[in-house]
Amino acid sequence: MISTRRGVLAAGGLLAAPAIAQTARYPERPIEVVVGFTAGGGTDLDARSYARALEQRIGGTVVISNRPGAGGELALGAVARARPDGHTLGTTNMPSFVTIPIERQAQFKLDDFAPIANLVTDPSAITGHAEGPFQSLAQVIERARAAPDTITFASPGIGTDDHLQLVLLQEAAGVRLNHVAFQGDPQLRTALLGRQVDLIGLNLGAVTASPQNMRVLSQGGPRRSRFRPDVPTLRELGFAVEMASERGVIAPAGTPPAILARLREATEDIARDPEFVRALEARFTEPAFEPGDGWFARLRRDEATYRELWRRTPWAQR
Repeated sequence: MISTRRGVLAAGGLLAAPAIAQTARYPERPIEVVVGFTAGGGTDLDARSYARALEQRIGGTVVISNRPGAGGELALGAVARARPDGHTLGTTNMPSFVTIPIERQAQFKLDDFAPIANLVTDPSAITGHAEGPFQSLAQVIERARAAPDTITFASPGIGTDDHLQLVLLQEAAGVRLNHVAFQGDPQLRTALLGRQVDLIGLNLGAVTASPQNMRVLSQGGPRRSRFRPDVPTLRELGFAVEMASERGVIAPAGTPPAILARLREATEDIARDPEFVRALEARFTEPAFEPGDGWFARLRRDEATYRELWRRTPWAQR
């Protein structure tokens, strides 16, 4: 058979036509963004800002579905199983996005997703009650050394950034605290303000947005946050620990390339939108746009680092 240039082009046109037609119809129904934590927390609020901006750029309706539980695993598992047609998206939280499959037989793995982009970073923080017994992190460490496992430390879940900052701090300081897992930010605040726990691990943006009766003892960024220059980093306090929540957006693996490209283009435009940036900064969180493929390449390197941490100190037991 003799192939001609016209024949090749025609064949290419036939192959491309379904993808083009599918993109032209997209979205055909509301787009669901699945969030692995309760309403009112930092991840939820970021997702709602993103959803409003996505509606303006892609047309149709974008709805938030909160599915808290298992440190975000339930939501991520739902996204991994969803039909890959661009109508189900998910939010990610680092490091639990890569650590959950390391610590247990999870409902998802990194290869189950197509990356759209990372959008936000927010340092982890350690916070006590303003009228509680701890005026500084040094006092926490001193008490923990004298009485291991007596200080209660609450986080949004095992393997979250807020929990892993504790794991790394315990390793660096040679201490043990009593970890308690909750499902989201509001429950953590209630537990601390009700004196049910001594300390909470909650992102700096969240505690800065609602600081009433809270004393922030440390934050896990590489340098002091511009939003809280009064709060020292863990490195400043003598502990080689850095930890933050990174929040991004994913689709199920197998999402058609044309739809994925449209979502990525819209998301990059959102990340540069002054209104979206102002919404993040109003919650004291840093914009941190990172395009999909480069973002996932970095996550695979991070995954190797966390596998080594798990080998050294299994955090599910800490």
